[in-house]
Amino acid sequence: MNILIVNGPNLNLLGTREPKIYGSQTFEEYLHDLQKSFPEVNLIYYQSNVEGELINKLHECDGEVNGVIFNAGGYTHTSVAIADAVAAIKTPVIEVHISNVYARDEEIRHQSLMAKNCVGVITGFGLKGYELALRSILES
Repeated sequence: MNILIVNGPNLNLLGTREPKIYGSQTFEEYLHDLQKSFPEVNLIYYQSNVEGELINKLHECDGEVNGVIFNAGGYTHTSVAIADAVAAIKTPVIEVHISNVYARDEEIRHQSLMAKNCVGVITGFGLKGYELALRSILES
């Protein structure tokens, strides 16, 4: 089974960026632990700060992977183009957020443009949200 994990803007700074919100572990460290916990799954990881590159990756993976775990970061709340890309592919996508976006002070973070095109949304469980999404894909 092949699962693509896609992280959007600023998530390359995990481990150092706002550790009170996002924790002190880098995503690469977490991914290593996740792969050890699920050796039967081929986890493919992609991160970009560029909207168009994220869209291209979604298009490219369609039909090539069994599922996508996608944290679009700030683009979740602003990018109609990413929402359209999620809607355009047949591969199931689960939206993930490390923080509870509904508990954040900024009103814009309370809305996801892509959620309606995803099979589910996981928010507020820290990096564990990626594992929860992975388990959901494996059980479906």
